[in-house]
Amino acid sequence: MLEAVDRLIAAVANRQHGVITRWQLLDLGVSPNAIDYRIRIGRLHRLYDRVYAVGHRPVSSHAHAIAAVLACGAGAALSHSSAATLWGITKHWQQPLEVTAPTKHDHRRLRTHRAKTLARRDITKHWGIPVTTPCRTLLDSASRLTDPALARAVNDLRLARYLNLADLGELLARHPPTKATKRLRRQLAHPERSPTRSEFEAAFPAFAERAGLPQYKINADVAGHEVDVYFPAQRLAIELDGLEYHDGRYRFESDRDRDADLLAVGIPTVRITRERLSLKPAREAARLHAILAQRPSCAPES
Repeated sequence: MLEAVDRLIAAVANRQHGVITRWQLLDLGVSPNAIDYRIRIGRLHRLYDRVYAVGHRPVSSHAHAIAAVLACGAGAALSHSSAATLWGITKHWQQPLEVTAPTKHDHRRLRTHRAKTLARRDITKHWGIPVTTPCRTLLDSASRLTDPALARAVNDLRLARYLNLADLGELLARHPPTKATKRLRRQLAHPERSPTRSEFEAAFPAFAERAGLPQYKINADVAGHEVDVYFPAQRLAIELDGLEYHDGRYRFESDRDRDADLLAVGIPTVRITRERLSLKPAREAARLHAILAQRPSCAPES
């Protein structure tokens, strides 16, 4: 009988990164005295009030994250900085972990938020952990991120296929205007553009707007290759070269192949370094305008 109960406990804990709650133990038929006994002999390790690790103290961040959520009861979700880390927006787990719940909770080692505008559709699961959706996580985190960091978060989530702009627009439509919603709404200004893959790529749209460059595409598929920036009317490709290109040589032979393939179909490639774009933007803008002016203009490709 004892072994059967232990198997049931293990089955529940396995679905929750090795963590279980007192209520779940009671539902499995484990009496309060039996729970206390398991705590005394080290089969259960208290993480939060009425939340335990089974067998040993957790070593994974995911175990600590789900324990924090379970400590805040039904309807709770990992949120704010903790949700941002779970979704990959930030790299490091900040302490204390943050959880949003429908009712007020007071845990010494948690930063809890009482939900006011959190709808059921704003909660999902990621790695088996209840967490605010990427859209809601961005809204909760916007006030803590700089404009470049917020733009990078949106782009990274889109690249990971965790976020689409339509969902972000729907969430913003449900919330009154605030500084956070206004900052996020700027990310919806150009839905036709593909997400950028680096801060260097993300800097190009602002440069292009200041320079008055014509219509272009980001990360466009051109002649079987993906190029960083493409001007379809002028049939000109631009590659934004980072640190690995500082010595003026291509790091990968595939870059030479791509440039040659594009040139074979009448599309030259201009390579721009981070330094040229940041240190001499006016010179770079003037040179691009001169190059584009020499290109035969045609109807933009679909």
